[in-house]
Amino acid sequence: MKTQVPKFVKWAGGKTQLIEQLSPLFPRKFNGYLEPFVGSGAVFFYIIQKFNLSEAIISDINEELINTYQVIKEDVERLITELKQHKEYHIVEGSKYYLTIRATNPNELPLLERAARFIYLNKTCFNGLYRVNSKGQFNVPMGSYKNPDIIQEEKLRFISKLLQPVTIKVMSFEKVFDLAKEEDFIYLDPPYYPLLKGKSFTTYTKDNFLEEEQKLLAEVFKKLNKKGCLVMESNSDTDFIRDLYSEFKISVVKAKRMINCDGSKRGEINELVITNY
Repeated sequence: MKTQVPKFVKWAGGKTQLIEQLSPLFPRKFNGYLEPFVGSGAVFFYIIQKFNLSEAIISDINEELINTYQVIKEDVERLITELKQHKEYHIVEGSKYYLTIRATNPNELPLLERAARFIYLNKTCFNGLYRVNSKGQFNVPMGSYKNPDIIQEEKLRFISKLLQPVTIKVMSFEKVFDLAKEEDFIYLDPPYYPLLKGKSFTTYTKDNFLEEEQKLLAEVFKKLNKKGCLVMESNSDTDFIRDLYSEFKISVVKAKRMINCDGSKRGEINELVITNY
């Protein structure tokens, strides 16, 4: 039976389309699971259904995303009610309503409304991009969808059940070392190193992920390796990344760019999968 990989948000670099290529590269046996760049959670949702985990910790530096995971876990029925209201107003008012919600400061909202706003904007914005400016303000225009899938009741309930035993944190990736134990599996899916200088899509938060962050991530990978953890990372197929991880096993998978402003460039590209096992 094929494992269901529920997807509640569109996310640049999401791994839903790559699960069949990635799953043979997962370790066959491990204890806990940690994912510090969880994003839309495709790998996590696959892992938690396929493996008997001693514990699972998912995290991300994106506060909006992590709050949404927490609300889905703890208050999914009220979240669904909030999303129904968003859908009703969106049908009537369209772009006027979208711009009103986009302009709302999420820090001033209760956590439940904040999560509903995040999902609503993700489902109605252009191409499902999550992009913020230097002030941390969401700045993506509205997309042209006739009937955006804003609510997804059953999917959200299913995700809520999967999240019940899971620890969810707002956390920078380097702190994963302190939480990981020997024989744990850590999957790293950072913002990718750009194939072309200046072409990276890294604005998931107002803090960019550049060469220095990639080097720090490689150091964390090596420290986890020495700790006896099983580590896997996805990244771009560039000489810079290959050099950083030259001492480890490097595999190649084929990926399609699913979120791109230029439709003519949604071609197939190579991505690297680095493992220490």
